[in-house]
Amino acid sequence: MPRVVILGAKGGPAVRQGGAMPTALLVEIGAMQLVVDCGLGVTRGLVQAGMDLRRLSHIVITHLHSDHVLELGPLIHTAWTTGLKTPVEVWGPAGLRDYWAGFMASMAYDSSLRVEDEGRPPLDSLVRLHVLEEGQLTIGPLSARALRVPHPPVTDCFALRLEAEGKTLCLSSDTAPFSPLAELALNADLLLHEAMLPEGLEAIIAKTGMGDRLRAHLTNSHSTAEAAASIATQAQVRHLAFYHLIPADDPAFNEGHWRAAIKGHWDGPFTLARDGLAIEF
Repeated sequence: MPRVVILGAKGGPAVRQGGAMPTALLVEIGAMQLVVDCGLGVTRGLVQAGMDLRRLSHIVITHLHSDHVLELGPLIHTAWTTGLKTPVEVWGPAGLRDYWAGFMASMAYDSSLRVEDEGRPPLDSLVRLHVLEEGQLTIGPLSARALRVPHPPVTDCFALRLEAEGKTLCLSSDTAPFSPLAELALNADLLLHEAMLPEGLEAIIAKTGMGDRLRAHLTNSHSTAEAAASIATQAQVRHLAFYHLIPADDPAFNEGHWRAAIKGHWDGPFTLARDGLAIEF
């Protein structure tokens, strides 16, 4: 049965004691294992999900906010030191090339030493970068479609529709409410949509010590639970799950708050993400 494993359920880069980790997913369809986003903790999350890092082969980065890309380099490097010898195909926005070049420069001493001292293939030779753009693409055996979504001030942020073996998974990425997502997700077996509880924003702002600018970003660049639920209803998906949760680590808010927020907007199967949760579709 195809499944998606939530490796990191929270939105934003902060990590707090007892809280969820930033965004990362493992999509498994047949023998295919696709990593989507690489927030902090993705490597440990993959190992805990049972993945053999030597089999790492396909990664998609939806956009370049740190909670989606920070651990991309360390993941690939760790897989390489674990014994990875085969290519890793990585899709992401055009700026990903700068990230990768910077990571390789930061690890030049270690990487070159391991090639000479341990006989490993050069790390850079294994990584194949592809620019993620709007439209159709093929990711291994998956038929995929990318849709640019509004996540200001980021301009290159992409939702994904993934199809294989008669199953469809749609991932919203980070987005303000965006009606074209309903068409992208039409009749999907599972829609994973980011979601925010507006009543939790002030607690986040207080914890971070930020003010009006963070409040404006969260309000203008993300979707409320209500808006995300409405997209699921319009798309007639079979199952709705929320991820990239805002807030995800505040004990004042539990699953009951999320279910109350979607009441009247979605009445189908619903799952709230948590780290390590596997959702079959």
